[in-house]
Amino acid sequence: MSTSPIRLATIGSSAITERFLDAVRHTEGVTYGAAYSRDLDRAHAFGEPRGATAFYDDLGALAQSDEVDAVYVASPNGLHAEQALTMIAGGKHVLIEKALASNERAGREVLSAAAERGVVCLEAMRNLHTQGFANIQRTLPELGAISQASLRFGKVTSRIARLNAREYVSQFDPELSEGALMDIGVYVVELAVALFGRPQSVLASLLARELAWEAKEGRDIIDVAGSLSLRYADKIVDLSYSKVGDDLVDSQVMGDGGTLLIPNANVPRDIALVRHEDKGMVYATVSGERETIKADVPDNDMICELSLFRDAVRGDAAAREAVAHFAQVTLCSLNIMDEARRQAGVRFPADKA
Repeated sequence: MSTSPIRLATIGSSAITERFLDAVRHTEGVTYGAAYSRDLDRAHAFGEPRGATAFYDDLGALAQSDEVDAVYVASPNGLHAEQALTMIAGGKHVLIEKALASNERAGREVLSAAAERGVVCLEAMRNLHTQGFANIQRTLPELGAISQASLRFGKVTSRIARLNAREYVSQFDPELSEGALMDIGVYVVELAVALFGRPQSVLASLLARELAWEAKEGRDIIDVAGSLSLRYADKIVDLSYSKVGDDLVDSQVMGDGGTLLIPNANVPRDIALVRHEDKGMVYATVSGERETIKADVPDNDMICELSLFRDAVRGDAAAREAVAHFAQVTLCSLNIMDEARRQAGVRFPADKA
């Protein structure tokens, strides 16, 4: 297994890219080397203060660069697949910010291309790569027969005021495959799939708004919040997400032997197991012993996904196996979100293909 530093390039200059580069600085075996922007001056302006020494305004040139081993793709969702395919064709490993692609079809194309080219492709789904998530998985058998789960994540976005003022907001533009489901609903969708697998059916109720700006017919609404009910043979998993409300309720998984409380579905850290106690006929919910299960998660949890990506790029067999597993989680999650959007009438340009 190679231990040479992995030379990273970035596509995108948003706050999430800033946070990613902070993770790079705190992760051994990776270095930041190159910045891409459609405007070369902007590539320099973003990359130079953060340590980049190579700058690109041409994706093809970046893909063929001998100075880059892997690329972090953090552009708008609608650009992920096309940009990732260009990087993969050039032999670059890709870490793609969530959501990996606009829909399942595009996601399969990207992952298939990576497999054929022999490069690593991982969705930067940070809540699935922490010790907190591993603790959830490890604790599930202690719940007994699981019948229900409620996974939730909601926070008022700083951009909602602009949307309310009828301004154009790119994070709510269906032409860019954006919206609340793709941005933060994806956290609970992928958590559900990673824990319970593919559901038998999906029932979605999305809160959608008409766009204030001129939009193409058929793509003139976007979701700002919603709920999904995933039905399995032996359980029901309810998902809730919002960019217009702060959700202050813990997520939970319920079984006949206990209930697991998950305070932060988007970044699982410490969780609590409350074991069931049978006290006979009692006209209230009676909780038993409560055990806190602590997790060691870095302040910048993106270090966790970056470490897995690094190990997979280096050829570590266990990391490669994990990447292959999470690829299937990604595809199933995209399928669920495709169906939720279909039921709500929220459409992206990629949905026509």
